[in-house]
Amino acid sequence: MKKILIVEGNPAEENQQFTTAGIQTHTESLKHSLSYFTDNLIIDVANPSSDKNIQEIANNLESYDGLIWGGSSLNIYNDTPEIRRQIEFMKECQKKIKKILAICWGMQVAVTAAGGEVKKCVKGSQKGIALDIEINENGLKHPLYKNKNLKFNTPAFNFDEVVTMPKNSVLLASNPINKVQALNFKAGESDIWGIQYHPEITYNKMINLIIFRKKRLLDRGAFVDEDEINSHIKNIEEENKKLDKKSRMIELENWLDYLNLE
Repeated sequence: MKKILIVEGNPAEENQQFTTAGIQTHTESLKHSLSYFTDNLIIDVANPSSDKNIQEIANNLESYDGLIWGGSSLNIYNDTPEIRRQIEFMKECQKKIKKILAICWGMQVAVTAAGGEVKKCVKGSQKGIALDIEINENGLKHPLYKNKNLKFNTPAFNFDEVVTMPKNSVLLASNPINKVQALNFKAGESDIWGIQYHPEITYNKMINLIIFRKKRLLDRGAFVDEDEINSHIKNIEEENKKLDKKSRMIELENWLDYLNLE
């Protein structure tokens, strides 16, 4: 039985707001999605921004066969103590855990810890959905994308993007908003599969997140007004009718297959 660590990207206060609003935390979404494929995992959870015992966890990272680092509403260039703690913890993980799946914020943290750079998206943002992600020739050869459609839409929520990949990175997929939708690179002891989108999160949760963050999204200019928000939600609802559960989560299944390789 494999043992993995899930790293929660949101501080405890944000997760409490999720729970109060009746929305799964990103860790809960990950656990739920993983259970679709297997119940044969030992799963621990760490929150570098909020856990007081994070150093104790860092001291025992060699005990894990793999790591999945999930999403967050943070922006890595804000350089807060909570963000710095996450970057430092990722550096420790890259020294000690061989197989890492880094999702959205997780990819941005992994890239930053390995010497890459993340900035605000210059071509827009992905609010609940990413359109027209296309797997390139390297991606088609990579196990991350086994049985995945060459071009696909998927749940996503990001305002930031990787602008400089770590040395020796291989770009696997892109779309018109983010050149780096998926990449693979080595850092320390780790083989890192990074994706900018969320195969583990449903479109229904993304819609709930848009409603939950409505004021925040309007304040930052992500939408002009509530009419635009409602129209956007309708578009996601239509997309939801086209996407089957397993197709959305193929990347998780493929990483689990990789985890189980000796």
